[in-house]
Amino acid sequence: MKILVTGTDGYLGSLLVPMLLEQAHEITGVDVGFYRSGWLYESGADHVRTITRDIRTLEARDLAGHDAVVHMAELSNDPAGDLAPGITREINHLGSVRLAELAKRAGIRRFIYMSSCSVYGAVDGDREVDETTPPNPQTAYALCKTLCERDIIALAGPKFSPVCFRNATAFGASPRQRFDLVVNNLCGLAWTSGCIRMSSDGSPWRPLVHGSDIGRAIMCALDAPTDAIHGEIINIGSNNLNHRVGEIADAVARRFDGCGVEYGEASDDNRSYRVIFDKLAKHLPSFRCEWSLGEGIRQFHELFSKLDLKREDFENRAFTRLRQLKFLIRTGQIDRSFYWRAAGEA
Repeated sequence: MKILVTGTDGYLGSLLVPMLLEQAHEITGVDVGFYRSGWLYESGADHVRTITRDIRTLEARDLAGHDAVVHMAELSNDPAGDLAPGITREINHLGSVRLAELAKRAGIRRFIYMSSCSVYGAVDGDREVDETTPPNPQTAYALCKTLCERDIIALAGPKFSPVCFRNATAFGASPRQRFDLVVNNLCGLAWTSGCIRMSSDGSPWRPLVHGSDIGRAIMCALDAPTDAIHGEIINIGSNNLNHRVGEIADAVARRFDGCGVEYGEASDDNRSYRVIFDKLAKHLPSFRCEWSLGEGIRQFHELFSKLDLKREDFENRAFTRLRQLKFLIRTGQIDRSFYWRAAGEA
């Protein structure tokens, strides 16, 4: 297939592209380039032709001739979304829906949109949620995901089959590393400081999924029969990868010798959700998560040892979305609408 992938230079994109190339797909990348300085390691994978473009400025001719679109490029995570809620909606909601509309007009039949389990927001107690549970978004980022799901699924038609993946919280190593994800962050803290100091009591639930497993789910959706994915919203993860944040911290501490865990008070952040993934097995029966939490933690321990990871590496702004965006704004490299400024522009 000829596939246009947005966000190829991102945390997930740098894992997905080599998988697609291995299956002999032809890839066109699109990435705005905010995080290109964030290489943690070189994977040795081939690089693909990438259009350096904001998704808001893509045109129909950029999509022409492709068989599918995998859309991963948005302002990612809750803190980055809260930095500029209006721009978050302009990019994440309006920009993503516009891209889906362009894809439909261009005759692209398959559109895979990366949503998030964060749409479930705050769930009382240990109650489990699934795709039939009404969303309860708590942030601008999560709200935009719910709006995109609504508007992109509404575009489904005889010649256009969108599917929305509600990904669990991603974890695992990537050449374009992110240390602002819970497992990744706790592993980095354990290695560089020898102590995990929690800002909460560790009670909130988080569903987890390894970034490579998200990539495998995307490949399954590209190969799936149309009626398996057409107009569907599907949680991506595994029932046995729901963990309390405190459980994650304890698991990390056990792997990193000598690491302690200190818990804080109950947090004002009420986000907590325990997710059921049964629909995934029904619609994409060939998919199974290959990575457990323990295997992901072991992956980080081995990688940090190999790289001799230092505290300054872990705290590098390029590996934390909010810090990098604030840097680009503070240095005038992007304007208030998050467009690149021309070279030399005041």
